[in-house]
Amino acid sequence: MRFVDRTEAGRLLARRLEHLRGRDVVVLGLAPGGMPVAREVARHLGAALDVLVVRALGVPWQPELAFGAVGEQGVRVLDEDVIRHVALAPEDQRAVERAERAEVARLTRRYRGERAPEPVAGRTVVVTDEGMADGVTASAACRAVRARGAVHVLLAVPVAPERALARLHPVADQVVCLQPLRHLGSVGAWYRSFPRIEDDTVTGARARPIREPGAPAAGGAPTVPPGAAGGEVHAEAEAVERDVPAGPVRLRARLTVPDAAYGLVVLAHGDCLGGATACDCPGHRHVAALLVRAGLAALLLDLVTREEARDRHLPFDIVLLARRLRAATRWARDEIRLPVAYFGSGTAAAAALEAVALDPGIRAVVCCGGRPDLASPATLAAVHVPTLLAVGSRDARVLCLNRLAADWMHCEHRVAVLPGAGPVPEDPAARDEVARLAREWVTAHLGAATGTPVG
Repeated sequence: MRFVDRTEAGRLLARRLEHLRGRDVVVLGLAPGGMPVAREVARHLGAALDVLVVRALGVPWQPELAFGAVGEQGVRVLDEDVIRHVALAPEDQRAVERAERAEVARLTRRYRGERAPEPVAGRTVVVTDEGMADGVTASAACRAVRARGAVHVLLAVPVAPERALARLHPVADQVVCLQPLRHLGSVGAWYRSFPRIEDDTVTGARARPIREPGAPAAGGAPTVPPGAAGGEVHAEAEAVERDVPAGPVRLRARLTVPDAAYGLVVLAHGDCLGGATACDCPGHRHVAALLVRAGLAALLLDLVTREEARDRHLPFDIVLLARRLRAATRWARDEIRLPVAYFGSGTAAAAALEAVALDPGIRAVVCCGGRPDLASPATLAAVHVPTLLAVGSRDARVLCLNRLAADWMHCEHRVAVLPGAGPVPEDPAARDEVARLAREWVTAHLGAATGTPVG
């Protein structure tokens, strides 16, 4: 996925940081390219915005190769591997560092003028940039923020190589990346428009809350448009009926992709008894619609065909359903290249867990009133994906079975009991709550497949 520009990247990143709305947050943009991204994040979260200056230390005869970075508060980060590889002499290292420290001081005066930096002591700080190539500059930025007393440091970038993300664990409490890549190339290649950022763009930033309609004041609860189940409302997107290949059969599916979708939720259904399919079920369609309005693509998927529904035993063939779900996932990834999460109900809940045990690329799982207990204990123990088990409090038998399945899990998981609700998502009174739980769980864990903790 290529971003239109830095502004769009910032908006998409803000959706991944939705859980920070209403908290005492400061968003710091790495100047210059990170400021348009940071402004959108701050605007969406209703957070304070400020600039952060960090300079890469380039090898004198190969400036694009960084051997370290320096930043405010006297912070310095060195890449000893690069220094050894290029045999950089200590005097050359010191000369580059002196020049870049002077540039940090000059740019800080240029960007802030006489204005004091936004206080970060005791607060949550989101450090943002347009992308990350090697992680050295981002590491220096996080260290600088920590030196100023931030209690929680979160690094958020639209695109970065996986190896660079891994090196941020010691300096950032959380890392969020929309598009972790095995091979990055250049950051600019992942934008359709990537113009040079002039100083005026940076100096226009002010350390004050920037709020959009519906965003909360610090400490307040977010206001949500009616029926949106939380989060930003997107224009209605058209649902398209599709036949998805899965071995010898083609599965009925209903795909909806909103503009600038930041993830795909596959809502799988395996029972198909009495004609109750995911594509037709009012409960599933309602949940899918609310996920779409929050910016997530939704694929309603029937794992059993109407003809097969006559066989009462086939919907309980969990291995077969899991195989079909994985085939449909491969098809979906080819159609739209977005991070994937599963929403499974009925026997498809177990199929989703069987599938993720073999697929490290799935980011999160929501089992909604389903039968995760139908997955084998070995499978449940092998699941590595953050899993939410949502069950109505009046669905006593299924609640008991979900708790038994949860006891086998070693991954991050939660049993969410919906007070007063019967079977979900069929219970009309619980559908909005199910959609809200699913959206929050999926959004908070869309980066989990990189091994990078997210909020």
